[in-house]
Amino acid sequence: MDDIFQKLAKSEFRSKFKLKQKEKDYIAQKGMDTIKSHARDFISKRLAPANIPNDGKQTPMKGHPVFIAQHATATCCRGCLYKWHKIEKGVELNAKQQEYVVNIIMQWIERQL
Repeated sequence: MDDIFQKLAKSEFRSKFKLKQKEKDYIAQKGMDTIKSHARDFISKRLAPANIPNDGKQTPMKGHPVFIAQHATATCCRGCLYKWHKIEKGVELNAKQQEYVVNIIMQWIERQL
């Protein structure tokens, strides 16, 4: 995963995303297991389906640490997922792919803390 984080760090857009104290406090309050559970839920509902009617707009820019992490890691929509991670559009994400996405998100969050 270090390779993808090196590539993301070179992107001016991706590297501007940071967790603020509010999000860090939320993580401390909820715990990493709960945040990971939220990430799994968001990915399964918003990213995993083969066809997403609002693809490119399904992930808010704020409101939850996972959303911020998704933009920072280019796991926010199927277009970004293809461009950065080479995961095909138009095909439902399998369990392994979903876990890959969740792990990237969680690793980014851990690096922010």
